[in-house]
Amino acid sequence: MKLDTDVKQWAMKAIEVEAQAIAELGTYIDDDFEKSVHHVFQCRGRVIATGIGKSAIIAEKIVATLNSTGTSSVFMHAADAIHGDLGIICPHDVVLCLSKSGNTPEIKVLIPLIRNMGNKIIAMVSSPHSYLGEHADYVLKAYVDAEACPNNLAPTTSTTAQLVLGDAFAICLLKLRGFSANDFARVHPGGSLGKKLYLRVSDIINKQTPTVAPDMDIRSVIIEISSNMLGATAVMNQNQEVIGIITDGDLRRMLEKNESFEKLSARNIMSPEPKTIDYDESAIIAFNIMEKFEISQLIVLKDGQYKGMVHVHDIMREGLV
Repeated sequence: MKLDTDVKQWAMKAIEVEAQAIAELGTYIDDDFEKSVHHVFQCRGRVIATGIGKSAIIAEKIVATLNSTGTSSVFMHAADAIHGDLGIICPHDVVLCLSKSGNTPEIKVLIPLIRNMGNKIIAMVSSPHSYLGEHADYVLKAYVDAEACPNNLAPTTSTTAQLVLGDAFAICLLKLRGFSANDFARVHPGGSLGKKLYLRVSDIINKQTPTVAPDMDIRSVIIEISSNMLGATAVMNQNQEVIGIITDGDLRRMLEKNESFEKLSARNIMSPEPKTIDYDESAIIAFNIMEKFEISQLIVLKDGQYKGMVHVHDIMREGLV
């Protein structure tokens, strides 16, 4: 037996089974799905997601996705619910119950209790004719023909279907809420993802403003660049308008092209119409501009006024790239 070949085939078969189930999942998006989304969107409470076994794990993930996209949600384990955690549920909450079979003992105990409390129930279940399906207000059909498990026992395809259906549910709510990138940043402030969304140029700007006049001699230009240690200086006219930039690279190119620079001035070696960025612009936009034009710094303007520079190293220190 060629074990490596068998392993590849087993893996490909599992992926094929799950992919086929997901491809067919769209055919089960019906009126109940649409009505359940609108009910959650319009309700004054939260989504309480519950389940048992592997379905409980998927319910936790769905809760995390809903919370991060604007729908307040709480996870409640079905087994713990009948031992006191039912107190999690408030009058206006909607209960999302996940179960492949819809007939597990814990679910059969839990559903009547929730109905007696007056809360609406959304079932995510493979069989709409199960106990859960028949006692829910709305049914999300997470139907699968078979598990990827060769024994058709271990929850694999069924939990993948629940996961995808939960994502679809969350995305529909996100769209209804008009949940924007700024909203996303508000609830994801940590890590590089959050920083990409909320970090501004104003947060990382180096407020030193190295400046030379266009007629300034090269020696003075070098001193200005070196003293501020930003690798560049802005060139400004008498009206305090930025008309150019001189970088370390410009100085090196000058030395390569000229045997003497005594008669040269800032005007002769500057790059005119330098790339600039607004003080309140996103830091990741600044990086994208630098990457596009293969430059290391941008001049920062606020209401047209020179406020400093932002260097690619400033962005890298923040872990954005």
